Amino acid sequence: MENLWSEADASKCTNDLALRVYSSNLLGRSDELVLHGGGNTSVKSVVDGEEILYVKGSGWDLVSIKEEGFAPVKMLALLEMAKLESLSDTDMVAGQKAAMIDATAPNPSVEAILHALIPFKVVDHTHADAVVTISNSVNGQEHIAKLFPNFLIVPYIMPGFELAHEIYKMTRDFDWDACEGIILHNHGIFTFDDDAKKSYDKMIEAVSKAEAFLAENASVSFTQIEPMFSCNMERLRSVISRAKGHDIVLKVNQTQLALKYASNPHLEEFATRGVLTPEHIIRTKHQPLIIDDNNIDEALEEYMEGYKEYFEAFASDEIMLNPAPNYAVIKDFGVVLFGKSEKEVNVLNDVIEHTMMAVLRADMLGGYESISMADSFAMEYWELEQAKLKK
Repeated sequence: MENLWSEADASKCTNDLALRVYSSNLLGRSDELVLHGGGNTSVKSVVDGEEILYVKGSGWDLVSIKEEGFAPVKMLALLEMAKLESLSDTDMVAGQKAAMIDATAPNPSVEAILHALIPFKVVDHTHADAVVTISNSVNGQEHIAKLFPNFLIVPYIMPGFELAHEIYKMTRDFDWDACEGIILHNHGIFTFDDDAKKSYDKMIEAVSKAEAFLAENASVSFTQIEPMFSCNMERLRSVISRAKGHDIVLKVNQTQLALKYASNPHLEEFATRGVLTPEHIIRTKHQPLIIDDNNIDEALEEYMEGYKEYFEAFASDEIMLNPAPNYAVIKDFGVVLFGKSEKEVNVLNDVIEHTMMAVLRADMLGGYESISMADSFAMEYWELEQAKLKK
């Protein structure tokens, strides 16, 4: 992975927050690290004698974040939250917002408490493809442990308070100086330091190590594949629009990656094994629509019935989202994305392309394995998202 740091550019930054913006933008420029709002960063500072965490605000992308995109939160309040035995996400968000020193700033990242717990000035968190690909393989725990012996390795835990509290418990008697970073299985990676460049360098070095491992053990090659199946796109657009209750923009992906993915002889089992990293599920749902013949209506009906069964299996008092799919994998044809706008389908296409490559590579490491269906449901029906619906 290329290190994009420029001393000339960094030297123009006149304070900690400006440098934090600079290195955050560098991380955001690499799609292999974060996609469309993914990841988060922070810097600790002192304002009027009080320690403050400037953490990425919700709704901002690392590639374009500016100083006003960071939420300034009192460190003491965040550290006190970490000690609680339980805390709903709604109460966590309210507590973080109440602890901000600028009420006009965006809501802090749901990972703000975790950033506060890490006792270094600068903290970087990404969903690096290479790291998550290895982690999402059946032997991922073994591979990650060998590749990153000096990292704190954390099994998958729901992001937000649950994750922060678990790491709080894991690190009460912990030598942070001997720790090179944190790997969150099926989720991502953290690096940190008291120096912005060193934290960034650690991220690039760690991800490069993972990329080298994949290049040696899971290199994917492509032979020219031609679509062997035709699909009536207008018919597909019509039935998906009707299922969603609004007109859709449809995007067809017939790259060699998509064609290789769609040509798997066991497509139903192969392409429905879950998301690459948890945050993707809001965009992708837990799995795509699979079409392996011309009966679009039947395939869609089965998908929506399956989605309702998935919802009923895990729901308590949640409101069910629209059960229609957000994308389809069509046997020997490619991948088709559905969205409300051109921007939405392009974002979804980016996410799916990274997922397809990860699945192909993880299978070469013994098999792709995402988070459980129960964990998928917990992310898709996160309390914070449901709160918006219940209003």
